[in-house]
Amino acid sequence: MKPLTDTATTTDQAPADPAATDDVLATQPIGYWSGLAHTAVTRQLRDAMARIDVTQPQYWVLNRVNGGLPAPSREEVVTQLTPLAEGPHEIGRVVDQLLHRGWLSADDARRLHLTEAGEAARARLRQLVTEQRALVHQGIGDEEYVAALKVLRRMVANVESAEPRAS
Repeated sequence: MKPLTDTATTTDQAPADPAATDDVLATQPIGYWSGLAHTAVTRQLRDAMARIDVTQPQYWVLNRVNGGLPAPSREEVVTQLTPLAEGPHEIGRVVDQLLHRGWLSADDARRLHLTEAGEAARARLRQLVTEQRALVHQGIGDEEYVAALKVLRRMVANVESAEPRAS
């Protein structure tokens, strides 16, 4: 593990406390709060999508297939999106669902394309996601949001640089 730099401060870690007041937030565990945020935001988005019979992984696939030329193959979509998925087979199943639903088609080269119905669904989902983002971001300005993401990104980099490498 790398030692703390001179610019870092060390604050004692307190147990997670959902009722923590502002004056003790610096002692709260990031894993608890980032996990709570992830769970709440993901649940909100997935619940909204479920009300229109769509899943978040389906939205990911529609966006990826819409992502430009050349059209991606099934294998490319699966490889690119599996790190986001809940298991190694989820994205392949989603591609099958969207082909069955008629939102995707495959050409002779087995490249995936959005159908008209798929593009209409992607556009509707984009609107829904935009509305959900507005809900989540109420009272949070862009500067504050960017600052929060920069802090999280730095924490990830700190942890990744401290991880022992397999040889």
